[in-house]
Amino acid sequence: MKTEARITEINTHASASGATIIPLQVTPRPAARRRLLRPLLQRAIPGCCGLLLLLLVWQIAAICSKGFPTPYATWQAALTLFADPFYNEGPNDQGIGWNVLASLQRVAIGFGLAALAGIPAGFLIGRFTFLARMFNPIIALLRPVSPLAWLPIGLLLFQRAEPASSWTIFICSIWPMVINTAEGVRRIPQDYLNVARVLNLSEWTVMRKILFPAVLPAVLTGVRLSIGIAWLVIVAAEMLTGGLGIGFWIWNEWNNLNVENILIAIVIIGVVGLLLEQGLMLLARRFSWDK
Repeated sequence: MKTEARITEINTHASASGATIIPLQVTPRPAARRRLLRPLLQRAIPGCCGLLLLLLVWQIAAICSKGFPTPYATWQAALTLFADPFYNEGPNDQGIGWNVLASLQRVAIGFGLAALAGIPAGFLIGRFTFLARMFNPIIALLRPVSPLAWLPIGLLLFQRAEPASSWTIFICSIWPMVINTAEGVRRIPQDYLNVARVLNLSEWTVMRKILFPAVLPAVLTGVRLSIGIAWLVIVAAEMLTGGLGIGFWIWNEWNNLNVENILIAIVIIGVVGLLLEQGLMLLARRFSWDK
């Protein structure tokens, strides 16, 4: 700071006397560079250590277990797999890219329907005590049911595998949105509702102007939890229903004894799920700012 003040003083006197001002470039100090690099290193070094530990455990498991692929063998298989991820040689022989897109499409359908039904239901349950007392026992009964238990019901109702998978995602991902939205409505300060009552606002205006802005962070939290459940459920559902999708692709690779491809699919599932959740977390932070 003293150096910058001295440079400013010199330039001021030079300008007053009519002399030529030569701009001076101040290089960052080593201490400033260290302060910039320290947060990055504090995040990168533990992450690299965890990755190295995972690879070490993986290598030991491959040595101790017959038929289990090493990290290097899996890497070589990944290079071959991703050389052409969108090839199409028939309904039962398509690239990994098409399978991931098919799974994402099913997740989008089931998750979208769950959001359209679950968020308004959460508002109503949180707003009206009668509805809460009526639906809370049903939610408590159905929420712990395993996703695979819903799949036969979907097959019976729709008589087809495609709607049954979306139905399973819908019924399993709706509960976090209903519960978080209802809880967010219940936590709204009573003063907000008293003001609305004094102003004689309609119920629709209360929902749109008061409840929704205040409950939006809780809604986004429920959405973030639901997308993780939806992506988790689709893999198990596709293993049983078959067709195009990452779940059935894993089962098919197991039948062909391509364990390397199964490990690659596990990594892909984890990366896609992480990206979906991180995207919704960024959205939640964007709407949770205190303005």
